[in-house]
Amino acid sequence: MKTKKDFRFDQRAEHYDEGFEGRSSRKFYDLIADHADIADGMQVLDLGCGTGTVLHRLSEQHRFSGYGIDIEERMLEQARRKCPDMQFQNCPCDRTPFPDGRFDVLIACMAYHHFPDPEGFAKECARLLKRGGRLYLADPKLPFPARQVLNTALTIHRINGRVYTADEIGKRFAAHGFQQVFAKSDAYAQCICLERSEK
Repeated sequence: MKTKKDFRFDQRAEHYDEGFEGRSSRKFYDLIADHADIADGMQVLDLGCGTGTVLHRLSEQHRFSGYGIDIEERMLEQARRKCPDMQFQNCPCDRTPFPDGRFDVLIACMAYHHFPDPEGFAKECARLLKRGGRLYLADPKLPFPARQVLNTALTIHRINGRVYTADEIGKRFAAHGFQQVFAKSDAYAQCICLERSEK
C-alpha cells in the first residue's frame, strides 16, 4: 500500500501560525532561537521550513543568508511573505538542489518526525553541511508509552513519519559523521544539536 502524504499542511497554510499547530510549535521555535549558534554572514538552511517562522525569529537576532525548503507550496508562499529577503524552494528534504558543503547551519524544526526517509535525510545533511557545521533538530519529546502508541497509529494509518528519542536521532546521524553536541528539552519539545566532523 502506498504511503500517504503527511498531514496536508497546504490546506491550513494561511492560518497555520495562529492555529493550534502554530501555537503548540512555539516551544520548538524557542528552543532553536535560544540555542542555535549563528554568526553574522553564515549560510543557514531551514529544512521543512513551513511558514518561515524559525528563519524570521532568527533574523531578529542575527544577520545571515537564509534559505528554506518545503514540499508544501502554500506554506512557502507564507514564508516568502514573512522573509522577503530569503530564498525558498519547493523540494523534499532528502533531495535538495544545493551544492556540497554549502551551509554553516541546518535547521529542522517540527519536521523530522514527518520525513519518510530519515536515513536519506541524514545523508543529505552530511552532504550539505560544511565540516564543523551544525544541525539543530527540534522535534517532539514523548515518554515511551505515548511514543509507541503514536508511532503505531502512524503505521496503521499509513502516514509518513515517526517520533524518535534524542539517542535514536544521535545514533542515526553518527553513522554519517556527526557527533551530538547537546540535547535540550522543554516539556514536550526537544532540540538536538549535531555537528559534522571536521575530518
